[in-house]
Amino acid sequence: MGDTREAAEDLALTLTRYGMQRMTARVLAVLLFTDQETITAGEIAEQLGASPGSVSGAIKMLTPTGLIERVPMPGSRREHYRFPDDGWPTLMSSRNAAVRMMQETAERGIAAAAPDSPAHRRLADMRDFHAHVMREMPAIIERWHELKRRRDQAAES
Repeated sequence: MGDTREAAEDLALTLTRYGMQRMTARVLAVLLFTDQETITAGEIAEQLGASPGSVSGAIKMLTPTGLIERVPMPGSRREHYRFPDDGWPTLMSSRNAAVRMMQETAERGIAAAAPDSPAHRRLADMRDFHAHVMREMPAIIERWHELKRRRDQAAES
């Protein structure tokens, strides 16, 4: 088995290359690589050698995306977090608002552009692509759930 810290840092680096803030990427990597059911912000900060404030900021960034969830722990005064079982589909579903906004913005641009202009064509492509994503996403997520269910059943056998 390889070094999970190195693999987690590699994942965080990859996520930053695609636009995620570095601390947010590192916190997400900790959540993905931990063997604990839940983890506190303090434990994340300790693992990363980071300040509690920077970890708290990263948690605030990740929470609305669905990639982190707060877990109630009876008897604990600390907030506990985990990567949810359905984190990736939730992330993609939460992107629907952004996709819809891009589609609507393209519509407004099309209305402003000359009908036979290159801008009109590019904006129509933008609108149609985002409309396609909106139509296909529910089926993609459903197929993922089925694939995951079959994989998990095979692992239990």
